[in-house]
Amino acid sequence: MKQYDFLVLGSGVAGLTFALNVAAKGKVAIITKKNRAESNTNYAQGGIAAVTSKEDSVEMHVRDTLESGAGLCNENVVRTIVQEGPARIAELIELGMKFSEREVPASDGRRELDLGKEGGHSKRRILHAKDVTGREIERALLAAVAEQPNIDIFENHFVIDLITSHKLGKPGPNRCLGVYVLDKATGQVETYEAPVVLMATGGCGKVYLYTTNPDIATGDGVAMAYRAGAAVANMEFIQFHPTCLFHPKAKSFLISEAVRGEGGVLKTIDGVEFMDKYHPLKSLAQRDVVARAIDSEMKRTGAAYVHLDITNKPARFIIDRFPNIYSTCLKYGIDITKEPIPVVPAAHYQCGGVKTNVDGETDIAGLYAVGEVACTGLHGANRLASNSLLEALVCAHRAAQKVLMEPHAPVDVAVPPWQLGKASNPDEMVVVSHNWDEIRRLMWDYVGIVRTNKRLQRAKKRIANLQEEIDEYYWDFTVTSDLLELRNIAIVAELIVDSALQRPESRGLNYNLDHPQPAPAWAQRDTVLRKAI
Repeated sequence: MKQYDFLVLGSGVAGLTFALNVAAKGKVAIITKKNRAESNTNYAQGGIAAVTSKEDSVEMHVRDTLESGAGLCNENVVRTIVQEGPARIAELIELGMKFSEREVPASDGRRELDLGKEGGHSKRRILHAKDVTGREIERALLAAVAEQPNIDIFENHFVIDLITSHKLGKPGPNRCLGVYVLDKATGQVETYEAPVVLMATGGCGKVYLYTTNPDIATGDGVAMAYRAGAAVANMEFIQFHPTCLFHPKAKSFLISEAVRGEGGVLKTIDGVEFMDKYHPLKSLAQRDVVARAIDSEMKRTGAAYVHLDITNKPARFIIDRFPNIYSTCLKYGIDITKEPIPVVPAAHYQCGGVKTNVDGETDIAGLYAVGEVACTGLHGANRLASNSLLEALVCAHRAAQKVLMEPHAPVDVAVPPWQLGKASNPDEMVVVSHNWDEIRRLMWDYVGIVRTNKRLQRAKKRIANLQEEIDEYYWDFTVTSDLLELRNIAIVAELIVDSALQRPESRGLNYNLDHPQPAPAWAQRDTVLRKAI
């Protein structure tokens, strides 16, 4: 038994921010299933959307967010996060975060933040560090965490499940007591106990065959919270990033939306611009519009990809603004200063998740969720570009203030150790790998950018059959990280499908050919799923 005051699951911007804010008041354990720098944050290229310019305003940012969210955002949450964003940015800069700057025209060398523009934004408001913003944020936060003696980091530790009072058969309101964790190095399952557990486990991109997400993004937090009885909302809204590099050797490499923000234009492989047919903002339309447009053009022409062309900009500008994208594409034989980039849409971001308020509170006492794993109401039916890191910073800060102002009582329940039972070592790992591939393929084919009720029902049946096999395997064999991830993606796939079947309309990222129009009755209406415990 390992006892802490705060358990943080995940080491991205949300988890690290929360840990830094509570470390002065107690012992903190950060549990992460790979190394501490491996997170969705680390791969975020674009930046953080925040009002830092005199030409911008809170009202403009709120309006852009609400418009992108297609009638499903919680306006109070949107206003809170947008208003508090600049203060959180200032704190990040104090910690050592270095955002890109530019020289002010007609000044004596004075510099200011170099603000980018992305799809759906009416003003330049994206703070960035070239095209490796997430990596810079992670560096700054990890450096600050390293100086905190009250924070322990457990790398290569996989959280299996939440421990709750209801799971232990205790009466009264459900309360989170800790977690069971697999130490991947030893194969042993350890028990961590704490009155406060914060999930900052990121998203679920690996549920789909093609994704911009790293391998860790298997929806672990959503699956764990659902198994524990927490409410999960709006999982039908999976954002497909319009532009992932199309190359047989390039795995999950994102071409930032900022490329379009700086003048990149989408074209067919024959060199014809097409976005003017789909939206007045053309290549700078919101992500759901652009992803569906690309999907439509690929189906219409039979092409495997489209082109993103920024060769209209000077080579020096491209190399300086997008050094990581330039060097990566060059590694694959594509010189983006001279030729267009082949791109396809790929699963990118879940706009739903564990249902919380703006302070990260779930409906299980002592359990908090922040970042992509949470559904706060900020994103609605479609996330506005670069609002995700903003949400993580603001909500992690608010969650920390909440638990410090309203401390949870110490755990007074005897938490039992993990029971191995009669489980044995698995001898047919092909079952795990096969089911993993099958789920990701069927989700891509049946539950992708454009859906139908028939395809959703097919997916539901297949996932139900696969879950029976996975459940049997889980109880018969000792746990491994591969098996745990498979179990989690199967649950998340089920939640996405069930949520999509519940919503009889097309809204934002949920586009259903059987219900092609938004239904007014479903504006401001969440799809909420909860497992009976």
